[in-house]
Amino acid sequence: MAEENKQETREDQVGAARPEEPERVEETVKAGTAEGPAPEAGADRPGKAEKPKKAEKAEKAEKAGKPKKAKKGDKGDKAKKAEKHEESPPMPPGYVPRMLKRFHDEAAPALQKRFGYKNIHRIPKLSKIVVNMGVGEGMKESKLLDAAVEDLATITGQRPTITKARKSVASFKVRKGMSLGCKVTMRGMRMYEFFDRLVTSAIPRIRDFRGLSPDSFDGHGNYTFGIKEQIVFPEIDYDKVAKIMGMDITIATTCQTDEEALELLRGLGMPFRTS
Repeated sequence: MAEENKQETREDQVGAARPEEPERVEETVKAGTAEGPAPEAGADRPGKAEKPKKAEKAEKAEKAGKPKKAKKGDKGDKAKKAEKHEESPPMPPGYVPRMLKRFHDEAAPALQKRFGYKNIHRIPKLSKIVVNMGVGEGMKESKLLDAAVEDLATITGQRPTITKARKSVASFKVRKGMSLGCKVTMRGMRMYEFFDRLVTSAIPRIRDFRGLSPDSFDGHGNYTFGIKEQIVFPEIDYDKVAKIMGMDITIATTCQTDEEALELLRGLGMPFRTS
């Protein structure tokens, strides 16, 4: 009997508690209708309300003459400097470099007569010119590497590529991927233009010049020589030079022997040493 009484008291308590819940819901609904409709999601965000203020500030800054902040897509100062030294504009239509004319008019017939080529396409010619500048001190001072890139771009009219170390060398304090210099590879019209300026303007300005060595061929018709000062090129302004730096110039040809390459370069005006 005691257990039945306990169960009846529990059911009475649960039944008495249940009707109180809808009263609370009704109170909350009434409170919401009295205050007004519920605000929409995102209506109270501060960003949307501040937009007109930002527009007003931008208009005031324009009127005052203040420069706008650079956006993510805008180019910075470094990109603008790089544009100055980008590749030179293309040659005008119908233009033929002077050295290319000399090759067709003088060097090619002389080579065909000397070596007896039966096919015109067998006559050797220039294939590319590679100019390389090593900047060992650029590991400590990045400004020297930037100066070398600017000088090489001014000399060749083409944007150089930065050369990096392929492996680490502890004795030279070089790590893999470290920037060590820059180089330019020229072909076509720009190659002949550079070769013309090299032979007629730069090489004669070398200090105590007595001719290039005819022994610097690699056995496959390619010739390499070095220049100690970049100021021999008339395009370089001596007052703006950060440091005197040298360069290596490699002239690659389609010759199969060094004798053919020597005659080809001589026919194009390269000043080789006679004795």
